[in-house]
Amino acid sequence: MSRHPVIRVSDLSVDYMGERTVHAVQNVSLELARGEILGLAGESGCGKSTLAYGITRLLRPPALITSGKAVFYSREGFEIDISRLNGADLRSFRWEKIAMVFQGAMNSLNPVISIRAQLEDVLTTHRPAMSRTAKRQHCAELLERVGVDPKRLRSYPHELSGGMRQRVMIAMALALDPQVLIMDEPTTALDVIVQREILSEITRLRQESGFAVLFITHDLPLLLEIADRIAVMKAGRIVELNRSYDLYTSPADPYTKRLLASFPSLTGERGDFIRAGQADSRLTVEDKGAEGT
Repeated sequence: MSRHPVIRVSDLSVDYMGERTVHAVQNVSLELARGEILGLAGESGCGKSTLAYGITRLLRPPALITSGKAVFYSREGFEIDISRLNGADLRSFRWEKIAMVFQGAMNSLNPVISIRAQLEDVLTTHRPAMSRTAKRQHCAELLERVGVDPKRLRSYPHELSGGMRQRVMIAMALALDPQVLIMDEPTTALDVIVQREILSEITRLRQESGFAVLFITHDLPLLLEIADRIAVMKAGRIVELNRSYDLYTSPADPYTKRLLASFPSLTGERGDFIRAGQADSRLTVEDKGAEGT
């Protein structure tokens, strides 16, 4: 993993405007290093997805970035202030530099269009000079990269399993060789075996292609296994950011300690876990009232 940043977020704040303004993200600063898997953990409603949407400029009203910015550092050596991008430049940037696998991505595929047509649409839009033959070959290669038989290009989404649909969404995100992949709860709806397969594919693809990953989930044990570093988010703020091993062995923030204690041990006595949960992992009213989405 390189120590050079590919994205630097500085004092980013996002509010949901209305009769009662919700401060969903509050003065968040973090760096994603080139080739790194950075986990972003926290309970539902803490602002994880809003932060990702703010970085990629995908927020919709009433959400509003009220301060801060995100800067992208290209492997070619130039900087891009994402907050200044608009129109075609912003659309191109999202696919070619940063791609996103959305929460609930398995249901994001168009049910009446074949997998081939949906993958080719990305290439037609962003690589208009690419020949039809080259596009078909590239689509087949994309499916092979994520472990799906290229024969499935003729299939429709309803003919694929949940794991296959998720792999297709990852293939689509990788179509233009982005330098950053943002994954918002990509394995939530999958069973544990398929989840394991998807995680293995992500780590393998990262090693092969060198892209960085911002992996968003409420599942802290999952991040401890795959992430190089983990940022813990609470009520719109990053309360702790550390290497995965250090965060697991020496958590600094009380909220991180409670998150770690909230997951059962596979080796301890059942009674010990119940007592530990009662003593350590019960969230306060303030914790449960975290603002944001």
